[in-house]
Amino acid sequence: MSEAKCEPGEGNSQVALTRPRFARAPSPVNGRGFTRIDKSPAPGAHRPMREFPLAVLAAFTVAATPVHAMVGATSAALPGGRHAVMIVGSGGTFCTGAAIARDLVLTAGHCIAPDTHYKLVEFDAKHQPQLLDVTRAVRHPQFNMQTLLGHRATADVALLKLAKPLPAGIIPATLDRTDRRPQAGDRYTVTGYGLAVHGDGKTGGVLRAAQLVATGKPGNLQIRLVDPATGGKTPGMGACTGDSGAPVYDGTALTGVVSWSTGPNMTAGCGGITGVTPIALYRSWIEQEAARLGSPLN
Repeated sequence: MSEAKCEPGEGNSQVALTRPRFARAPSPVNGRGFTRIDKSPAPGAHRPMREFPLAVLAAFTVAATPVHAMVGATSAALPGGRHAVMIVGSGGTFCTGAAIARDLVLTAGHCIAPDTHYKLVEFDAKHQPQLLDVTRAVRHPQFNMQTLLGHRATADVALLKLAKPLPAGIIPATLDRTDRRPQAGDRYTVTGYGLAVHGDGKTGGVLRAAQLVATGKPGNLQIRLVDPATGGKTPGMGACTGDSGAPVYDGTALTGVVSWSTGPNMTAGCGGITGVTPIALYRSWIEQEAARLGSPLN
């Protein structure tokens, strides 16, 4: 079991703003692109909590214009209200997660690293970023980063335990319990705080939703989603940097989290394929770990 240490006592503090650094894409798929989308920093980059590098937040105080990537209606228009939250790490990482209890968030396993501190980011009435404390970060014990970077399915799920309950406007999502095998053509909704333009940090931090469809041969290990209007062949809707861990819904039930993305025709970037880790195989672990952390699921 992999856990990251977190420091309490600094929640709801306003943050210092710096300029972001964006990750380079990992090894290509069949000679083409595959991108982890957690905005990972350069290797070895780590700063103490007092210098928490909330780089992407400088741009988040200005609303972005949705273009390609994670675009569509805002999540407020979705049945059941808002579940998504924005996660930042002391190493410069930037991910999305979903509340599954009043003080518990589900996200991608690759968003969590040892010796890294995490905070949730909420915005006040003036759209100024505020930090919420995370006390524990637990990654699925079977997650393997090399497997993920090798473009194979892995247990890419993790939980964040919060110091205090989330604001009332965030509603815990309901986990999918149907165990229905996904089929090509199935429709899913993805919501995330990631970039609307690949490589442009000023377009992140706005919660957006995209309606995508399953392609290829989806299963309980991995689902690949594309914009139904483009089929992943030309730029369209899909996950981008900062959407790692974003909730994926089948109807109103949370059925998976975003793990990776490609550009059109499997190039590096966004707006092509959105790779999803279904939660079906890991639901028992999520429920057991939630209970262990003192946040049992309904």
